[in-house]
Amino acid sequence: MLKEAIYHRAGNNYAYAYDEKTLHIRLRTKKGDADKVSLIYGDPYDWTKEGWQTSSSPMTLSGTDEWFDYYLIEIQPPFRRLRYGFEISSGDETVVYTEKGFYEEAPFDDTAYYFCFPFLNAIDVFRAPSWVKDTVWYQIFPERFANGDTSNDPEGAVAWGSEEPKLNNFFGGDFQGVIDHIDHLVKLGITGIYFTPIFKAKSNHKYDTIDYLEIDPQFGDKETFKKLVKVCHENGIKVMLDAVFNHSGYYFEPFQDVLKNEEKSRYKNWFHLREFPIVTEPRPNYDTFAFEKTMPKLNTENPEVREYLLKVARYWIEEFDIDGWRLDVANEVDHSFWREFRTAVKSAKPEAYILGEIWHDSMDWLQGDQFDAVMNYPFTNAALEFVAKETIDAKVFAEKITAVMHMYPENVNEAAFNLLGSHDTKRVLNFCEGNKDKMKLLFLLMLTFKGTPCIYYGDEIGMTGEIDPGCRKCMEWDEEKQDLDLFNHIQSLLSLRKEHNVLANEGKLSFISANDKTLVYEKSSYDDSIMILLNAGDQPVEKAFIVPEGYELLFGNDASEEMMPYGFSMYKKK
Repeated sequence: MLKEAIYHRAGNNYAYAYDEKTLHIRLRTKKGDADKVSLIYGDPYDWTKEGWQTSSSPMTLSGTDEWFDYYLIEIQPPFRRLRYGFEISSGDETVVYTEKGFYEEAPFDDTAYYFCFPFLNAIDVFRAPSWVKDTVWYQIFPERFANGDTSNDPEGAVAWGSEEPKLNNFFGGDFQGVIDHIDHLVKLGITGIYFTPIFKAKSNHKYDTIDYLEIDPQFGDKETFKKLVKVCHENGIKVMLDAVFNHSGYYFEPFQDVLKNEEKSRYKNWFHLREFPIVTEPRPNYDTFAFEKTMPKLNTENPEVREYLLKVARYWIEEFDIDGWRLDVANEVDHSFWREFRTAVKSAKPEAYILGEIWHDSMDWLQGDQFDAVMNYPFTNAALEFVAKETIDAKVFAEKITAVMHMYPENVNEAAFNLLGSHDTKRVLNFCEGNKDKMKLLFLLMLTFKGTPCIYYGDEIGMTGEIDPGCRKCMEWDEEKQDLDLFNHIQSLLSLRKEHNVLANEGKLSFISANDKTLVYEKSSYDDSIMILLNAGDQPVEKAFIVPEGYELLFGNDASEEMMPYGFSMYKKK
C-alpha cells in the first residue's frame, strides 16, 4: 500500500456540510491500491464505561482519475459533530489512517487521534441560489446580438454584419434588439441571460468602464433596460450583468483626475500608482489588467473604492431587479472585498447569483463566503480536447472530468457555470474545424453534465469565428443562413434536460466505460437512470453497447447494433 498517496483534510472538498444535516467525507488513495475503505467515526463526547462509542461504515468509490481513486461517504451525525478516521485494506495489509498518521489498529483511548468536524453550523453550509441548478444561460455580447433601435447607434457604426468584426468597429447592437428577439431564446429553452458589460465605456466590448452607474447610450437608456429585465422575467428568464471591479477604464473620472492632478489628486489612492509622474509607455508605471494602459487596476483595499463599488453592486439589483453578477478577473481582487461584496449583494437580493471569472482551481473563493460559482473552464478544456481537438481519448477524458468533479464539494458542483466557448475564445465550431457532428457531441456532454450550462450567442445556429475579435460577429438573423438542424439538436437536449431532472443536477454522474473514442456514462438518482453513449471517432463502432434489461432508447441512434461516427445514444430506465 502506497501510504504517501493517501490524503484527507478535514475541510474544503474533503469534508464539508452538504446540507444542514449531512456531511460528505472523501478520501484519496493511489489508483487501484485499496480493496476496501471504511470510515470509523463517532461523537467525540459519546463515552461509556466501555470507552469511546464508534461505528464503521463502508465508503463508496466515487471516481478515478489519472493517479488516484476517490472514496465518499454521507454521514448524518445525530449531534452534528464528528471525530473520524479511515480503515484501508489492500491485499493482506490493513491500516487505520487518522489525523496523527497510520496505525495497525485503531486507537480508541483518545479522540484526539482522529480528524475532527467540530460542529455542523447551518450558516456554514455552502448555498448557491436554488434556481441556478435548473437554469440554462445564454451569453449575449450586447453590441453584436441585434440592433433594434438605430437612433442610438454610436458614431461611425456600420450596417449590421456588413463587415468582419474588428477591435474597434461598431454595429449598433442594443437592448431593444434583445427585446425584439426574446422569442428566439424562449423557443430554444433559455432561462437565463448573461450580458457582457453594459455600462458606459469607450470600447465595443465595454470592459473599460467609464461610469459604473450609467448605461452606455449605444444600448439604450435605463427605462429600456428596465423594460428588458421585465420582459425577460415575464418569459421565465433571469438576468445577470458583468462587472469589472478589478480595473476601471482609462476615462473613468477618478483616473482622469489622477492623470490631471498627479500626486495632488484626491483619487490617487483609488489606484495602485507606483510613482509620479504617471507614464503609460512603454509600460505603465501603475498596476493594470495585464499591461493594458487603458485598464488601471482599482485599489479595492481603499474604503472609498469599496464603498463606491458596493453601491454599484446594490444599485443594479435594487433599481432594476437583476438576478446576478458575473465578475471579471475575479481572482486578482482581494478576498476581503469579495466577502463584503457578497454581504452587500445578498442583503439586496438573497437569491442573487454571484459568478467569478476564474480559470483555475478556485476552492479559496468557493467556501460559501464569496462566490456561488466560477466559470468551469477545466470542464471546457477537457471536453474540447476529447471531442473537438481529439488530443485525448475517452479514458483520459473520464479521468480529467473525475478530477474536475472532485476539485470541489458536491453542492458547489451543482452550481458550476459550464461553457464550451465565450467572447474570450474562438467559436466552438471553429474548435471543431467545421465538423457539426462534433459540435453536437459537445453540447450533449455539457447539457448532461452537473451544473448550469451556458450557450454563447449564435453557437446554437452554427456561427463561426476565431478568437477575439472574430468570435464577436453580428448575430445571424437570416434563417436561411442559420443551421436549424443544430438549433433543433440543442433545443431537443434542453427539452430532455427539463423533462428529466436526472440529466441536470439531480443525477449522479458515473462513468461506466471509456474505451478509445467510445464513452458511456450514467446519470442516476434514487428513482431514475439514463445512460449516455457517444462515439467521438470518425469510424463506426459495431455493437458498441449492450443495452441493460429494462432500458429503452430515449434519444439518438440505437448503439446495440452500430454506433455511427460521432454518434450518440441516450437510454432511459423504464
